[in-house]
Amino acid sequence: MKKICIFNQKGGVGKTTTNINLSCGLAMLGYKVLAIDIDPQGNTTSGLGFDKSTLQNSIYDVLTDENVKLNDVIIESQLVNNLFIAPAKMDLAGAEVEMTGAENREIILKNKLKDIESDFDFVFIDCPPSLGILTINALSACDSVIIPIQCEFYALEGVGQLINTINLVKKSLNKDLEVEGVVMTMYDSRTNLCTEVYKEVTKYFGEKVFKTTIPRNIRLAEAPSFGLPINLYDDKCKGAEAYEDLANEFIKRQGGN
Repeated sequence: MKKICIFNQKGGVGKTTTNINLSCGLAMLGYKVLAIDIDPQGNTTSGLGFDKSTLQNSIYDVLTDENVKLNDVIIESQLVNNLFIAPAKMDLAGAEVEMTGAENREIILKNKLKDIESDFDFVFIDCPPSLGILTINALSACDSVIIPIQCEFYALEGVGQLINTINLVKKSLNKDLEVEGVVMTMYDSRTNLCTEVYKEVTKYFGEKVFKTTIPRNIRLAEAPSFGLPINLYDDKCKGAEAYEDLANEFIKRQGGN
């Protein structure tokens, strides 16, 4: 089971969109996938069609109650075969405070994941765009990180800080943590800016940058409000094709076909 964080300290770069659609894409290829929503906004949860107000338990309970196992909150998707979610509700915002006094608070999620070690092929964790105890838990529990970077002027501004964060976690909590790859989002090949940003990011990350870029696409932006991944909302649009390509490229990198 490979555990991957979708992480960037900048907001609005396509973290949740990537978490939802890469998870769905891999599930549709036949892999058993768990999407963990560790962002208090719970956008992965609602974007996959779950009504947060009707949920009994969520990832909050897993992180704050030692008697609640991850299996107790995992729900099977009714939309996509092989896809499962550990959902989030608004109460997750209070988890940071509650976890402060907990023993081994940085590795609560890591320990809880041990129970499901043989249940899934891939686990994707959608992180909040901030460096609190929730993100530290996710980074401590993961094998690698996928970094979505928006094609914009300030794209590289926070990258040094982001790599610094990953290195700090690597040094103190998770020595095996690696950068899995970088996904360029909101990409428009017609603009010089996007081409320049892509070049700069490639100069910085080299082979880690996925060849597949995610375009600016209105259908991608609309899909979450219908609680659907893009390939169920409009499988012919450019956004759906891009995430399908990304899923295939991701598997190729794992040594798959």
